[in-house]
Amino acid sequence: MERIQYINPERIAWYCADHGITTGDLASKLGIAAASIERVMAGEDGMTFNQLRKVAEYFGRGVLFFLEDGPVDEAQVHTPQFRTLANQKPELSAKLKALIERVEKQREVYLSLREDLGDTDRPWFSPPNLPCQDPREAARIARQWLGLADENSFDTYRTAVEALGVLVFQSIGYRGKWQIAKENPILGFTLYDMTCPVIVIKKQPWESQQSFTLMHELGHLLLHKASSIDDEHDLQSPKVWERDANAFAGYLLVPDAFLASIRDSERPEEVSQYDQWLELPRWEWGVSGEVILRRLLDAGRLPQSQYTAYRQWRTQSAIPQKYGGNRMYRHREPKHVFGDTFVRTVLDALNARHITLAKASTYLDSLKIKDLHRLERYYAGI
Repeated sequence: MERIQYINPERIAWYCADHGITTGDLASKLGIAAASIERVMAGEDGMTFNQLRKVAEYFGRGVLFFLEDGPVDEAQVHTPQFRTLANQKPELSAKLKALIERVEKQREVYLSLREDLGDTDRPWFSPPNLPCQDPREAARIARQWLGLADENSFDTYRTAVEALGVLVFQSIGYRGKWQIAKENPILGFTLYDMTCPVIVIKKQPWESQQSFTLMHELGHLLLHKASSIDDEHDLQSPKVWERDANAFAGYLLVPDAFLASIRDSERPEEVSQYDQWLELPRWEWGVSGEVILRRLLDAGRLPQSQYTAYRQWRTQSAIPQKYGGNRMYRHREPKHVFGDTFVRTVLDALNARHITLAKASTYLDSLKIKDLHRLERYYAGI
């Protein structure tokens, strides 16, 4: 096939550096001869149009981007929200950066479909005014704003947050483009937007862990009105923003009235028995034992030494959980990953013929057409 005479080598080099790979790595990943890319980097005609299309798709750009003259303008390539996260965590992996960009594109899809539908039924993000210096009161107001019942799970917390204009995505547990790898310490991130923010939660072995991460990220949205990315260290960090988000999440998940129902006189002597002691409230409130114990610690009802001992015991005794996911219900996966609000919007746009089946499939994680029809029947209750 005829080779393209000029491809901008500077732009390919920039994107390779941005993704932490060499041009040789790029050639290997895309199945393109290394010599072909080497010729392009030397300013020669090294690739065919189809090969360049593979490069463009890999980096999430259009083909024309790599045919234009001039260097890359980072301000045009990456959004302010993306740059905020990248500045907070300069060591972010290329895969995680690609995931963040993918999330941003999904939000653009959602906003575009809502515009096409003239959608007025789904709310925009309209947060309450909170006393940011008082996490306890802020959490009380936010809990009322969310309309939470006394008994909850990660799913009910997620539904409540989505119902008030926040998209909540959850990573998958198996290898794929929507995965946050198990070994990656990142637990979640927030992309702030005045009308349609997005919270992304890493799939974890216990959903109670996801509940805390969700409310921690919501704390960044409501208290700080900013994008944020958090790893395991951040959730224990003494930094003001992280401390406030942690306190907000703790008060929201375990309000004072809930905490008052815990009887200190029944607390076991052995920290290994704490989870059993707190089993009922853990299940009713959809939280981990550590969240309850942290609230007891902050309330002066649990010695620091016992809280520390519990955390050490928990770390040493935790049984690795398999959470790779089951592809038997592949048609339901988009709902787990993108949330009910996003999926319903895509299906509504499909039914209104604003998009084709092929487009709907693309938006729903490349769902096969047969699985897309199964998803429609699932939403129809059939």
